[in-house]
Amino acid sequence: MNNKTLSQMLEKAEALCHERGVRLTQQRKAVLQLLCASDKPLSAYELLDRMRGLIKNPAPPTVYRALDFLLEQGLAHKLESLHAYVSCTHPEHSHASQFLICDDCGEVAEIEDPGVTKNLKALGETIGFRTKRPVVEVLGTCGQCIEKSSNPA
Repeated sequence: MNNKTLSQMLEKAEALCHERGVRLTQQRKAVLQLLCASDKPLSAYELLDRMRGLIKNPAPPTVYRALDFLLEQGLAHKLESLHAYVSCTHPEHSHASQFLICDDCGEVAEIEDPGVTKNLKALGETIGFRTKRPVVEVLGTCGQCIEKSSNPA
């Protein structure tokens, strides 16, 4: 991600937090910046390692509190299958995303199809199950990795 895009994402996050009456502290912003700048999902401990260059003496509780805030505000998502986090591509509205995760390169694509959420809820209701937070993570191979495997160098 280029610096301009990163800067725009952080400005958008600050504006959303201001609108919502919550604070995007330096620690929270640092975690979000790392998530936005990363080309792959990051675990809490990977974030902690990377934060050492941004803030003085980061500690695991700092990272976890920042992640909890970012998740609450819809600025980040937790990928349950990877125990890792990614920044949200459209944090301006509440939504249930679905994720396409490449097994080969680790690329993650966030998609949002309200029909998927609606169908999961309806299917759950048919068996008396109430969905709380539908998590949809599809593991497979991204287009670039498919292309690479079909055209070996």
